[in-house]
Amino acid sequence: MTESTETTAETTTEKTAVTTAQTENPHAQSVLKLADAMYRGALWPGVATVVVGAVVATIVVGLPGLFGAVVGGVVAFASSLATLWMMRKTAAMEPMAVMAVALGGYIFKVLVLLGVMMLLRNVGFLHPKALAFTMLAVILVWAAAEFVAFRRTRIPTIIPASD
Repeated sequence: MTESTETTAETTTEKTAVTTAQTENPHAQSVLKLADAMYRGALWPGVATVVVGAVVATIVVGLPGLFGAVVGGVVAFASSLATLWMMRKTAAMEPMAVMAVALGGYIFKVLVLLGVMMLLRNVGFLHPKALAFTMLAVILVWAAAEFVAFRRTRIPTIIPASD
C-alpha cells in the first residue's frame, strides 16, 4: 500500500471509531443532538442581528459603522460557532470532562474576545462602538436562541447507567 492510501485508511478508521463511540455513548448522542439544535436555532437570528446592526450603524455613523458592525458580527459568529465546535469535539468524553472543557473554553473565548477588541479599537476604518454593540447584540441573541433550542430539544437530563 502507498503512504497516502495508508493515511486515508487510518483516517477512515479513526472517524469510524469516533462515530461508533459517539453512537454507543448516550451522553455523546445528547450533546450532538443539542449542538445541532442550537446551531439550527441560533443561525438565522444571529444573521438577522448582524444585518440589523449593520443597517443601524450605517445610518447612524456611516461607512465606518458598517465596517465595524460587520467585523463585530463576524467576531461574534466565530465565538459562537467555536462553542458548538467544542461541544461536537468533546461529545464522547465523560460529562465531567466536557464541563471542564466548556469552562476552560469559555475563559479562553472571553480572553480572545478581549484581545480582539483591544486590537481593533484603534483601527481607523472601523467604528469601535458599532463593532462592540453589534458583537454584544449577536452574542446575546445567539445565547438566547441557543437557550430556546435547548429548552425545545427533547434530551434526558439524567441518563441512567446501562448495565
